[in-house]
Amino acid sequence: MNLPENLKYTKDHEWVRIEGNMAVVGITEFAQNELGDIVFVEIDSEDEELAREEVFGTIEAVKTVSDLYMPLSGKIVEVNDELDPKPELVNKEPYDGGWMIKIEIKDPAEIEGLLSAADYKALID
Repeated sequence: MNLPENLKYTKDHEWVRIEGNMAVVGITEFAQNELGDIVFVEIDSEDEELAREEVFGTIEAVKTVSDLYMPLSGKIVEVNDELDPKPELVNKEPYDGGWMIKIEIKDPAEIEGLLSAADYKALID
């Protein structure tokens, strides 16, 4: 299982890459394996400010639909437009081309509440 050490994680299986006052968010390799083949990603919350753990979108696989949760409070400033025509990027490149949103972080103190790679690995094992 690929769990990059430079990322933070949530109990809801999102990963977070902190870039200054911005955060790039996607779902983990574990989550996409559990979901199976991704057929649709719906994120209609661009330019909205949402609180940590609020739903920012949904992800649809062949057999199920799951909510996507904000890992940090903030404003969604960008949505990965590549996922509309190619949702399979979430399966193929969960930590690269399969990213979902970019957030302008509202409260940097919330970063401390995210899991390290080791903590997330312990959660899923």
